[in-house]
Amino acid sequence: MERRIVLIWFPQLMTDWMLRRQQELKGFPFALALTEKGRRVVKAVNDVSQNQGVYPGMVVADCKALVPDLQVFDYDPQQPKILLTALAEWCIRYTPFVSIDETDGLILDASGCTHLWGGEEGYLQDIHKRFKNFGYHIRTAIAETIGCAWAVCHYSKNASIITSGKQNEILSMLPSAALRLETNSQERLEKLGLKTIGDFIQMPRTALRRRFGQSLLMRLDQALGLEMEMMTPVKPPAIYEERLPSLEPIRTATGIEIALKVLLEALCERLNHESKGLRKCELRCYRLDGNIQRIDIGTNRPTRNVTHLFKLFEIKIAQIDPDLGIELFILEASIVEELFSSQDALWTVSNANEVAVAELIDKLAGKIGSGSIHRYLPAEHYWPEKSVKESSSLTEKATTNWRTDLPRPLHLLPKPEQIEVSVPVPDYPPLLFRYQGVLHNVKKADGPERIGQEWWTQQGLYRDYYCVEDELGARYWVFRSGDYSDDPKWFIHGFFA
Repeated sequence: MERRIVLIWFPQLMTDWMLRRQQELKGFPFALALTEKGRRVVKAVNDVSQNQGVYPGMVVADCKALVPDLQVFDYDPQQPKILLTALAEWCIRYTPFVSIDETDGLILDASGCTHLWGGEEGYLQDIHKRFKNFGYHIRTAIAETIGCAWAVCHYSKNASIITSGKQNEILSMLPSAALRLETNSQERLEKLGLKTIGDFIQMPRTALRRRFGQSLLMRLDQALGLEMEMMTPVKPPAIYEERLPSLEPIRTATGIEIALKVLLEALCERLNHESKGLRKCELRCYRLDGNIQRIDIGTNRPTRNVTHLFKLFEIKIAQIDPDLGIELFILEASIVEELFSSQDALWTVSNANEVAVAELIDKLAGKIGSGSIHRYLPAEHYWPEKSVKESSSLTEKATTNWRTDLPRPLHLLPKPEQIEVSVPVPDYPPLLFRYQGVLHNVKKADGPERIGQEWWTQQGLYRDYYCVEDELGARYWVFRSGDYSDDPKWFIHGFFA
């Protein structure tokens, strides 16, 4: 497949951004300036200021003398990168590979994508139309290499689509600055009268290397496609991702459901071929106005069951606001795990029950949130609050057995809370206790059960636990910490059903 690179240049990026935020500035001269070495230096100007002789690099005082009504705003050096990153993520609707070009441009790898817009001309026209509606001035070019696309976008006034094999011809007509050279190399070329790339493109490489260094040859080779130039996407494409563009904007829930089913079937078919299942999945809907609607789901075990996954998404489809319409759907499985088919246990009762429980938990998590569902396993500790551990998987097995020979409360506090007690005899259960300001009269009691810590963990006080019942029939698990002769403290640790 032929590589096709699109370069989008924003010659007035920051001033266009300001106009989007403050529409009242339209038609008035303004600039963005930054303090450098005690002087206010202009970094960006709008077209009105530029027409009156104000350019980036000028001192604000000189600009004010030239244009008295010039409005000057602070320039944030970090804002261009933040803005370009957001624009790059928006451009993912055109291709999964979008990279930032320094401080004023974007690079798109459009290989295999342009046919969705009727060809390269329609592809660029749609980009221009969208950014114009957003209020951004742009210039675009498409070529086989980043270097050639960059040169044409910045310095060619005619061609914007460079067909295969035409790089040499087009580059030869452009100024040497179009190669993105270092300042020293550029100045040396101009002194020698080599003003266009055609003036030196056929010169011996040894002579060019000796006079201008390896950087000039590298840039020339990159532009001609003789040396690969890598691009770093702002968001690396997910390995497990399916895309579905829409010929007409989708505005209904039914349309979203149809698109989702198509994407799920394609993704799960791929997972099936690779013996994998997904644990986390996100659906992104790209609207016509640039907004991105997102919904995601998670599962307790890897799955590629299309019906089950669709039901999980179906609960959240109402959260999607299509507004003017959705033009692109992207389904991404961000967490994928191995899922081998167990032919010997297929459709067995135990396996079917496990799958049913996992799918039920997934549905409940979609409605009440995954943070509301917990699974606990016994842990090998005597201290009650350490004797249980939370498990994140249904397949994890317990390493020890639950304690069933002695009563344990249904609700165990994560940390014991101190209570005030009245004890008739020091080593007896309390007659009454006060917990959270409420006085409880003990009618029945059972115990004590002495529990100590493991000697290899920590040397500390033991605990004497009692099961007590108050006058209302409520039962509690309380304990005395340490020996009664050492002025012990009492705590409540759990509640029985």
